[in-house]
Amino acid sequence: MQQALHRSSLVPRGFVVESAYYEGNKAIVVVRASGSVGLCPSCGTVSRRVHSRYRRRVTDLPLSGRIVQLLVTARRFRCDAVLCGRQIFTERFGEGVLAPSARRTARLESIVHHLGLALGGRPAAVFARRLMLPVSKDTLLRVVRHRSHPPADPLRVIGIDDWAWRRNHRYASIVCNLERRRVVTLLPDREPATAQAWLAAHPTIAIVARDRGGGYGEAAAKALPHAVQVADRWHLMENASRAFLDAVRKSMRQIRTVIGATTIDPKLLTAAERLQYEGYLRREETNAVILALSKNGIPIKQIVRQTGHSRKLVRQVVRGECHDVFRTRQSSLDVHLPRLDEQWASGCRNGAELWRRLKGRGFRGSLRVISEWATRRRRAERTDTQNLQRIPSARTIARLMTIGRDLLTKAETITVAAIEAGVPTLVEAREIIAEFHLMIRRKTEAGLAPWIERARASLVASFASGVGRDQAAVRAAITSPWSNGQTEGRITRFKLVRRQMYGRGKIDLLQARLVGAE
Repeated sequence: MQQALHRSSLVPRGFVVESAYYEGNKAIVVVRASGSVGLCPSCGTVSRRVHSRYRRRVTDLPLSGRIVQLLVTARRFRCDAVLCGRQIFTERFGEGVLAPSARRTARLESIVHHLGLALGGRPAAVFARRLMLPVSKDTLLRVVRHRSHPPADPLRVIGIDDWAWRRNHRYASIVCNLERRRVVTLLPDREPATAQAWLAAHPTIAIVARDRGGGYGEAAAKALPHAVQVADRWHLMENASRAFLDAVRKSMRQIRTVIGATTIDPKLLTAAERLQYEGYLRREETNAVILALSKNGIPIKQIVRQTGHSRKLVRQVVRGECHDVFRTRQSSLDVHLPRLDEQWASGCRNGAELWRRLKGRGFRGSLRVISEWATRRRRAERTDTQNLQRIPSARTIARLMTIGRDLLTKAETITVAAIEAGVPTLVEAREIIAEFHLMIRRKTEAGLAPWIERARASLVASFASGVGRDQAAVRAAITSPWSNGQTEGRITRFKLVRRQMYGRGKIDLLQARLVGAE
């Protein structure tokens, strides 16, 4: 059944349309309130005595590609209550219709708010002009700030992590409610005192998921001694893998001796490799001087003063972490390597043919790049001793020792076998790290204490000591369903919001956009 369209249905509820006309590119609608009485905002007394009338211009939703302005005839009433201090008041309109002194209707204000949340200031203002919504970028941000309401839900499980205002210079903190999957607040820094004060103000928190940094753990222990701390599982896995990489770096001199790559023929090197090799020789001279001073019992600070090198470099040399000859470089061919491996396995060994096939799939490199790759691949499949003269980087060795043997070439298999036979301490470190990964994947924490004792006597002793100091949080990470991965995801989204604002948003505006969007 068809119903007639009344003019009053085009304006917010509670208004009666008196007239409507066009004024340039605007549609002007004259309206008044449908009620006959007013409620005093101070005492709530009903009044029928009209003191005077005035007109308000209020912007509403656009209509037929035109800006709509409501010309509201508002009344002033007299308050008859004897004890009320207000004698004259302006009538109030319905909740969610028009706020006191507002220049936009509530439904338009809601759209402006959501535009500001989604796009920020300037992009939202440009988009609003296309929608015939006259609002500036400053107004959009002001509305987002004004309508921001921090969540009042009681907190039980939270995740806390840091994010960078400016990497390596200034950091802040983000707190998430892991149960409701939403951002709670942003803290201006990552100092333990700041986190401790915020945590102490929320005593209902029972579980704190955090990264492996000591600051948040210390703050949670002081503010909430009853709370269970949970270390982030992803960081535990990543730190374990990095510990094995450090073990490989410390063993590079032994690895080079075992493989037989202590002498390198410069005639076989390319120009780029020759530059790296010459730099390596210079570094070896520096390393020899630093190691000689260290063996004489001279402390690191004194070595820095005598040699003029940085403290970081001296510490790395003393710890045996600066012995790589050839460093890997990123290539435009990396994304196409799986396709090349497939073609090579299928029997295509001609560089020109491989290049033509790869070019049809979007490769923009030259024929020479593919030809060099094919030459290196042929040499890699030869199992003679000449292939062992160039030792891979520490990162490559760590990868070769931890992936499946069926994925290695013949030369790589021989390299790994030689390392395993000549450096048994490195094999032990790999087994220890693999056992730790298995504990996390299977959620079995019973063997954690024996693992720590075994790992402290290996090449990954530093990592094991860190796990031992944070043993309770690591046990909770293995057994608990909670982790800080959700917080990391919120940080990724937060970075997108900051980039939309060209990195210039203050912390209150960033918090308003993050909390309001959820």
